[in-house]
Amino acid sequence: MTLFVAICDDEKKISADVESYLMDILNIRKINYEIDVYFSGEELCAKMENGAIYNLIFLDIEFAQNAINGVDVGRLIREAHNNNMAAIVYISWKMQYSMQLFAVRPLDFLIKPLDYAKIEKVINTYLSISEFWAKDFTYRVGRDIFKVQVKDIVYIQNAKRKLIMHLADGRKEEFYGTLKDIFHQQLQQFNFLYIHTSYVVNYDYIAAMSYDKLTLTVDAITLPISQRKRSEIRQAYCEILERKTIG
Repeated sequence: MTLFVAICDDEKKISADVESYLMDILNIRKINYEIDVYFSGEELCAKMENGAIYNLIFLDIEFAQNAINGVDVGRLIREAHNNNMAAIVYISWKMQYSMQLFAVRPLDFLIKPLDYAKIEKVINTYLSISEFWAKDFTYRVGRDIFKVQVKDIVYIQNAKRKLIMHLADGRKEEFYGTLKDIFHQQLQQFNFLYIHTSYVVNYDYIAAMSYDKLTLTVDAITLPISQRKRSEIRQAYCEILERKTIG
């Protein structure tokens, strides 16, 4: 899974510092991420209106040259965009806004100047409350039980009598089981697609999908979509996309 982050602050040094801290923190945790930086609330809102999706937003409250402030942007995200899933972290030089932010339900409120420790605390909070990041996939090899984080699974392949799990870091884990069972019991709830009797794929690693196949972001791997599943998979893909766009 990729963590999509937006930083919106008209003070370029603040934006650069937050971006640098985030890159260090997320790299250490081996979390895939994309960070976009904006210098006005209008710019961020316009991007989201055009379909940009963010899991985590660092949002300044006061913009020197703009009529819209961070509180207004937060309300637009929650109300006009109907987005209640994005975690908003407000940043400001002043404490006076704290009560005005209640309706926006921010994840946190940070007072400038910002430092590594403050940003790290926010990331730790976000990861601890995000159900997706906390979930593990469990599998058995002989009498031993192992687990990996769901977000790290790219796809699982049925290879005759065993399953091969392909992970984002290039590792492959082999174990016994049925693809149908692990899909319905563990993975379906986390936006995986059962595209073929031989493949269950993590939506977050799909780069493109056509009528009869899909391409993954990892090594541009192409996997077939079963003929009898094509309509079902396209519908499921669109439903996941819609949920993510709203959330």
